[in-house]
Amino acid sequence: MRRRRIVTRWRVFASIAGWKWRHLWIVLLAAVGVLAFAESRAEWSAMHRWNRAVGDTSLLLVSLAMAAGPLARLWSWARGFLPWRRELGVWGTLLAIAHTAVILDGWVEWDLIRSVGYELHPLLGQYVMVQHGFGLANLVGFGALAYGIVLAISSNDRSQKFLGGPVWKFLQQGAYVLWVLVVVHTAYFLYLHFQDFHRQVPDPNWLQGPFAGLVVLVAGLQAAAFWKTWRLKRSGRAYAAG
Repeated sequence: MRRRRIVTRWRVFASIAGWKWRHLWIVLLAAVGVLAFAESRAEWSAMHRWNRAVGDTSLLLVSLAMAAGPLARLWSWARGFLPWRRELGVWGTLLAIAHTAVILDGWVEWDLIRSVGYELHPLLGQYVMVQHGFGLANLVGFGALAYGIVLAISSNDRSQKFLGGPVWKFLQQGAYVLWVLVVVHTAYFLYLHFQDFHRQVPDPNWLQGPFAGLVVLVAGLQAAAFWKTWRLKRSGRAYAAG
C-alpha cells in the first residue's frame, strides 16, 4: 500500500510539473553534466575537453528522451516521464548545436570542407581527402543535427495542432532514426577516429564502456516494450502509453 501511494504521488508530480519547471530541471541537469564530463577529462586540451563534455551531455539527454516511451509501456508508474520527452529533446538538440559550434570553431576553424575530411595540400594547392572516416562521421552528425532541429522546433502543441495529429506523430517517430545517427556518429569518435597508424594513439576514452552500456540499455528497453505491446495486442488487451 505504501509503495502504491509513493508511485501515485510520483506520477502526479511528474505529470503536473509545468513545462517551465521541466525546462529548469533539465537545464540544471545539463549544466551538471557538462561540468562533470569536462572535469573528468581535465588533462585534455580545452577544445576537445568542452567539445566532448557538451556532446556527451547531449547524448545523455537524448538517451533519456528515447528511454521514456518504452519505460512507460513496461511499467505504468513510469508514465510520469512522458511529458519530459519534449524538454529533454529540445535541450539535447541545443547542446548538439553548441557541440557543433565548438568543433567548427576550434577543430576545423570554420573551414567547412575540412569538417568532411579534406585538408589543403601545401604542394598541390588544393584540398585532398585525408580523413575518410572523419568526414563520413561528421556528415552523419550533421544529418542528425538537422533532423534534431526539425524535431525540436515541432515539439510543441502549436506545431502539433498545425500539422495535425497523424502527421505530427509520424514526424516525431523519426526520433528513432535520429537516435541511430547519433549512436553511429558518437561510436566513430569513441572507438575509431584516433586509431590512425601515423599518429600516437591516445589513452582510451573512459566513456567507451558506459556508452556501449547505454546503447544496449536503450535498445533493450525498446525491444522489451515492443515485445510487451505485441503480446498485449495478441491477447486482445488494449494498451496505450503515448
